[in-house]
Amino acid sequence: MEMENGTDSAEERWNFRQDEGEGELEKASAITVRGVLDMIMANLNLDDDRKPPVPLGHGDPSVFPCFRTSTVAEDAIVAALRSSNFNRYSPTNGVLSARRAVAEYLSHDLPHSLSSDDVYMTLGCVQAIEIILTALASPGANILLPRPGFPYYESRAACSNLEVRHFDLLPDQRWEVDLESVKAISDENTVAMVVINPGNPCGSVYTRQHLEKIAEMARKLRILVIADEVYERLTFGSTPFVPMGVFGTVVPVVTLGSVSKRWSAPGWRLGWIVIKKIIGCLNVSSDPVTFLQGALPDILHKTKEDYFSKIIDVLRETADICYDTIKEIPFLACPNKSEGSMFVMVKLNVSLLDDISDDLEFCLKLAKEESVVVLPGVAVGMKNWLRITFAVEPSVLEDGLGRIKAFCQRHAKTVP
Repeated sequence: MEMENGTDSAEERWNFRQDEGEGELEKASAITVRGVLDMIMANLNLDDDRKPPVPLGHGDPSVFPCFRTSTVAEDAIVAALRSSNFNRYSPTNGVLSARRAVAEYLSHDLPHSLSSDDVYMTLGCVQAIEIILTALASPGANILLPRPGFPYYESRAACSNLEVRHFDLLPDQRWEVDLESVKAISDENTVAMVVINPGNPCGSVYTRQHLEKIAEMARKLRILVIADEVYERLTFGSTPFVPMGVFGTVVPVVTLGSVSKRWSAPGWRLGWIVIKKIIGCLNVSSDPVTFLQGALPDILHKTKEDYFSKIIDVLRETADICYDTIKEIPFLACPNKSEGSMFVMVKLNVSLLDDISDDLEFCLKLAKEESVVVLPGVAVGMKNWLRITFAVEPSVLEDGLGRIKAFCQRHAKTVP
């Protein structure tokens, strides 16, 4: 679907509304990060060779050499394909060796052991979201989602007629869950709450103590916790990653994960759902590619630790660059340095800008004038914020942030 360049054509196609101060896309089917980024990228000025595009809005670092996936993982896929052992149909819940490998991989960080029967293989984490929300949907049911959060949950819930209610994450408290808001919006029809840790879009990493409080709250409310841990172990601050499954004896936990982020291979589309006593209604989906499943045991268990260490070192460096540079731009404010995932949320002060009314217009004009793509906060539930991705080459990040600074200065209000 092609789009003309310019703010007007974008606004005609994507109608944003304000609902009690909350920025939302009017049509639930339009709430996807990829859709919003496509709109922003349609505004790029590709005729200016002096300013090659800088992608600071994506969640796919694989295009950069410093984030290339593990050669062990690549070799495992080649070996699985050439073995001819994985050309047949997959069982509905996934190849046994893949499910067993996921169970063993996740059990390292848990106080109990998972079995292959607790694992259901999916086409990436997005399909895992689709499956679990479909399974939970029933007449009158509602689900609690974080704000800001990953908007695919909203669009998928709409497809299943599952009512969405938002609880807040608190920027002044390291983006922790506002437990009082969870309590306030839940009722007897609430089926689950979603916890994304490490956080997309906030870059937060929750402490064990905070996760325990979430589990206790969910237990009292008698709801399920969906733990989106697609960025598991991608942490580089002082807070270690703790899986929500640690509290599986306190509250029922469904864990969603994939190889997409930790192995920098989102195009492989290989993920999983983990829950005790997999329910039969999950058996309604297509299966991940069989030779990828066949390679999974070696991918999970044979990738060397130095591969992960190098990735973490790059993310730590770029997170520091991002935080330190943003502090030098008076039009932006970053309440917390990112400790995990590959994103940071940045507050935009539009009152200091002369001809920019909100975060969407900021991103559209930034793309057109500077060829820099960032995600407007309205796409993740936070109007006049920005989500910036720092999973890029350090030199590319410095270039992109420099262009953002120049853009802000050019559009600054003049003092009489």
